[in-house]
Amino acid sequence: MKMPFDHNALCIRQGEQVDLGKRPTLIEPVYRSKNEYKEMLADHVAQLSKLQQVHYADNRYAVLLIFQAMDAAGKDGVIRHVMSGVNPQGCQVFSFKHPSAQELDHDFLWRSNHCLPQRGQIGIFNRSYYEEVLIVRVHPEILVKQGIPDELINGGKVWEHRYQSIVDMENHLYRNGTRIVKIFLHLSKEEQRKRFLDRIDSPAKNWKFSVADIEERKYWKQYMHAYEACLSATSSKHAPWYVVPADDKQNARLVVSKIIFHTLSALDLAYPEATQERHKELTNIRKRLMED
Repeated sequence: MKMPFDHNALCIRQGEQVDLGKRPTLIEPVYRSKNEYKEMLADHVAQLSKLQQVHYADNRYAVLLIFQAMDAAGKDGVIRHVMSGVNPQGCQVFSFKHPSAQELDHDFLWRSNHCLPQRGQIGIFNRSYYEEVLIVRVHPEILVKQGIPDELINGGKVWEHRYQSIVDMENHLYRNGTRIVKIFLHLSKEEQRKRFLDRIDSPAKNWKFSVADIEERKYWKQYMHAYEACLSATSSKHAPWYVVPADDKQNARLVVSKIIFHTLSALDLAYPEATQERHKELTNIRKRLMED
């Protein structure tokens, strides 16, 4: 997969204090034209498809891809384009909206744990349990409605405790064969404004826009603070965060595809080898088919 840009430059190192204001939302594109973008993406998709087939057959690892971003950053488009060649049998996408009454009666990780990928599968979370330290932090009234004992909320360490719970859970998953990649699509406020206007002006995109979207824009600074704290506290060696510049949708897709390709390539994947008994069985079956 030939790309001049080093995706590792986007990785948040464990313990690094993130300042999103110093991280670009737009970088020099890795493609030179629209046609080259299409060719590169098609090549990436084909290579990911081959790796996913081996991953599915190998059936030892699970891969979890987490996408977080502000509204209109392009999460849906990245997932749709980058994973377009993946066999649906080996991939599942989950989008987490407002929690149900049943989900609110459990701990904040409960509902996402039900959706974790099994071995041989790629699981994609379009938003995730990280919403519990992002939107809930920006809107603390949501926390009050979760039925958590007052002493746990009023102690002042609820976010630190949640970060620790997340890191502990992700380390547990790693120790049991799940590889986690977390993508934050870093969009500028100005680019979001342009995309919102496009959604209003394009009839085919009207359904993507709601009054709630414009209301949340008022909390941009609070969201950036919440993301900075979250990325700093939860990016780890085994479950890193990548801050991917998202003002250029096509470039973001190519960069994300490289990150996923790198993750799958790093696994010790191979098609299962047939035993001598299996070879003998297959030989007998072949003989019967030839005689049929």
